[in-house]
Amino acid sequence: MASLIEIRNMCKIYNPGENEVRALDHVSLSIGENEFVAIIGHSGSGKSTLMNMLGCLDVPTSGIYLLHGSDVSLMTDDELSDIRNQEIGFIFQGFNLISNLTAFENVELPLIYRGVSKRERSNLAKEALRKVGLENRMDHKPSEMSGGQQQRVAIARAIAQAPPVILADEPTGNLDSHSTKEIMNILKTLHSEGRTVIIITHDNDIAANAERIVHIEDGKITSDSSNDGNMSRDDIAREIRGNSTMYGNESDDDDTVTQESKDYPDSQTIMEANEINLSTEEKKDYPESEVVAENIDLHLNGEN
Repeated sequence: MASLIEIRNMCKIYNPGENEVRALDHVSLSIGENEFVAIIGHSGSGKSTLMNMLGCLDVPTSGIYLLHGSDVSLMTDDELSDIRNQEIGFIFQGFNLISNLTAFENVELPLIYRGVSKRERSNLAKEALRKVGLENRMDHKPSEMSGGQQQRVAIARAIAQAPPVILADEPTGNLDSHSTKEIMNILKTLHSEGRTVIIITHDNDIAANAERIVHIEDGKITSDSSNDGNMSRDDIAREIRGNSTMYGNESDDDDTVTQESKDYPDSQTIMEANEINLSTEEKKDYPESEVVAENIDLHLNGEN
């Protein structure tokens, strides 16, 4: 299996010095093409900081991150933006849909930012929504949809331009059991189609769907196990902690080691909105896009 992601001795240190916090402490990890990996850990373990690194949303303090053989840790901000737009489809726990846009428009909008022609982006958006079973809900706004349907729109947005990597942060955290099963089935289908799927979760039940389970604790990888499809949450707990506490029942407040570790852009919908100048026609089609762009900096600074 060809190596897609290669991390070597990666560290992420906040507040260097006497009171420093090692959110990641010499982490090494290799993920091959078309793997289905769950990265599991409790709040404060470093799992979301690791997600930020994998998604090129932040850069390490030290160490190497190779993506398709290119050293991500040496890239400029513009180059990192290109990687996020072209290589990675993000799925977030909070859906992050624009309330005034329909499902179709939410999926189409990031394609505008990427410079995709109107006809092509229309076809891509429709096909992505069809893949997640929402071909009959394209004209509905988020308020007219269930939580599970909103997350399927978010998945369609992430996969519309067929990125090779799907990075999902607690993708079922806000969903009921039925919707959770639907979303996991979609992710499994995407994997079967050749995508590399990486799920960040604190839930052993969700992790059990993956073919490989990586456990992180105190900024270090403590176990890395293959899953033949028969592991239960109890099996995972025994594997990673030797019959000790399971994490599936914890509330997920994300990593609490530092606020910086969770300050990443909401979604691909607004990923590069503040860097894109839409044409006059497109601004008329999507007036909300200017509002989104104006609020990007506020979001990145943690303001409301």
